[in-house]
Amino acid sequence: MSPAVRRLLPYVNRYRRAFAVGLMCVLATTSFQLLSPWILKYAIDDLKLGVTQQKLAMYAGLLLGVTLLRGVFLFLMRRIIIGASRDIEFDIRNDFFARLEQLPLGYYHGRRTGDLMSRATNDLNAVRMMIGPAIMYSANTILVFFVAIMLMATIDTKLTLLALIPLPFVSVSVRYFGSAIHRRFEAIQAQLSEISAVVQEALAGVRVVRAYRQETHEIARFRTANEEYLRRNRVLIRLQGAFFPSMTLFLGLGSLLVLWLGGRDVIRGQITLGEFVAFNGYLVMLSWPMIAFGWVTNILQRGFASWRRMLEVLDQQPAINDARVTPAGRAADLQGTIEMRDLVFAYPGTDRIVLDHVSLRIDPGHTVAFVGGTGSGKSTLINLLPRLHEPPAGTIFIGGVDIREIPLERLRGAIGFVPQEPFLFSDTIAENVAFSDHGHGTTQKNTEYERGARIAAAAAVARLDKDVQDFPRGYETTVGERGITLSGGQKQRTALARAVMADPEILILDDALSAVDTYTEEEILSRLRGVMRQRTSIIVSHRISTVREADQIFVLDNGRVAERGSHDQLVARGGLYAALYRKQLLEEELQAS
Repeated sequence: MSPAVRRLLPYVNRYRRAFAVGLMCVLATTSFQLLSPWILKYAIDDLKLGVTQQKLAMYAGLLLGVTLLRGVFLFLMRRIIIGASRDIEFDIRNDFFARLEQLPLGYYHGRRTGDLMSRATNDLNAVRMMIGPAIMYSANTILVFFVAIMLMATIDTKLTLLALIPLPFVSVSVRYFGSAIHRRFEAIQAQLSEISAVVQEALAGVRVVRAYRQETHEIARFRTANEEYLRRNRVLIRLQGAFFPSMTLFLGLGSLLVLWLGGRDVIRGQITLGEFVAFNGYLVMLSWPMIAFGWVTNILQRGFASWRRMLEVLDQQPAINDARVTPAGRAADLQGTIEMRDLVFAYPGTDRIVLDHVSLRIDPGHTVAFVGGTGSGKSTLINLLPRLHEPPAGTIFIGGVDIREIPLERLRGAIGFVPQEPFLFSDTIAENVAFSDHGHGTTQKNTEYERGARIAAAAAVARLDKDVQDFPRGYETTVGERGITLSGGQKQRTALARAVMADPEILILDDALSAVDTYTEEEILSRLRGVMRQRTSIIVSHRISTVREADQIFVLDNGRVAERGSHDQLVARGGLYAALYRKQLLEEELQAS
């Protein structure tokens, strides 16, 4: 058994009862299907002796009853087995998305969103077809094939052997074309992922595309990818176009032999006319299993190719996990002191040191700030705190406990993080702000009114409340995909309100006010001071006005802590911070003039 099959079995085993009942329905369906020619055999031979109204009614009633019963079990067969395959599809989709949510940020740096989306949709549908219809038709065709041959042999063994002469050629045809179809379908799925990626990038970057008048270029890029997808499909169509006719040809040769030799046996009286009709009925039934076998082979090849693509994601183990959690980590005081001890960090796969022997201490309830030039390591430093990237062991501590020993859910639940580039969901302002509410939602203790009040309070701290008053539906205004209907400053303030709504022990602002004007920034900071007094706050900014009230300021330069102290101390020292301060004062004077 291949590893891919073993990985699929747990999903199938959950619904083994449904599959067992479904296969019983397959058995019943097949039995009634195979009974019809046998009834027809007796009817023809009996009616040949004499036609009466009672005989006609009896045989017609038997054929009708068998057909109706077959129809009932056929319906149940499809409903149960295909229904189970839909349930498995549901489970795999949930596990696939859950795995994507668990993978670290670094995993997405080398992968395109469109490709992952294609695996979650097109590939998953191919896997469902393999589990449901393929299993159903495989069981049906195998039963029909073997039982029909047995019944044919009871009528005339020699004629049966002659009818089976083309089958080895059919098997060779299936083997050859099945392998070729599998390779072509893998290529098609890969190209479909490429198309999905092109569309996703073009739509996500629609503003940039239009700003640089690149609509024609993007249309041409999509057309090129689409033409390649069409070309690969045409190769597959040519294979399938040769596959099915070749099987029909071989089966037709078998039918021709039976018609010639079987007709001669009827004339000679070696078999009855009813037996000859029944034999041909079973021979016709064998045609469908052969064709269905080719179709099922195609589905299985597609399904396994898609399942292997999905396993590339499902088998990815999250590099950042709770493997090192300890009892001390579970009981850690997340309102305690934050320490970084001789922290050296480089991104996986690179040799460049981003943080070079950083050591610092942040006391509980204090507000600290990080400033420095582009590429100095500010954002990397604060991304390590909630383990968005994995820090080396023994380098970052909260409350005296290594953060790698603290459960991820507890660690990140204690941190309110406002990233440099805020992301908003295609939902209302209220839901975007309440996204950080850790799934509490509306409960008996957290009524809709209380939740709305908390949203309004968080928005007021971020100075979003004044803007919301001008929106057509207030907090129920939908912001569009990625918050496209909001300005850059409004997006940042919505993200800030989201962090305040979480009421975290640690608040991190990564250049969170870069898109707002100086006056609005002053107003927000004055409102934030009340919030910051109750928790440890970390601010990253390129504006001195944002950080000057911090209890301690760390100046980063090339991944090292070059200076530390309060605003007044650093200005008096006349170093990097003082130079940056003088430069910004000059810029403000020039703007004022």
